[in-house]
Amino acid sequence: MIGMSAMREPTFLILTALAAGVLHGYAVIQEVAELSGGRVVLPAGTLYAALERLTAEGLVAPEGTEIVDGRHRRYYRLTDDGAHALAADADRQRRNAAEATVRLQFRSAGAR
Repeated sequence: MIGMSAMREPTFLILTALAAGVLHGYAVIQEVAELSGGRVVLPAGTLYAALERLTAEGLVAPEGTEIVDGRHRRYYRLTDDGAHALAADADRQRRNAAEATVRLQFRSAGAR
């Protein structure tokens, strides 16, 4: 499981996409693009390498396959450990953003 270190943005977005429910790989790619406003576009190879790593870390689990138009569609789900790691990183980001906002307000008040 990911410890106290910050998650990279693609990892955060993949876990966020899976937090809503089970998705197949291409749907994860679409969700990540939507969540990031189009800033993060994951090539399929990058996504599947990330999903393999996240599965090995226990944050994501495979949830079956089906064949659609002659191609295997693999499904994934967020594990409880993945949900805890995502919540912890979301909280870390929220605290950091709050501190940045406070300091920017001080800067604005002091800049004349």
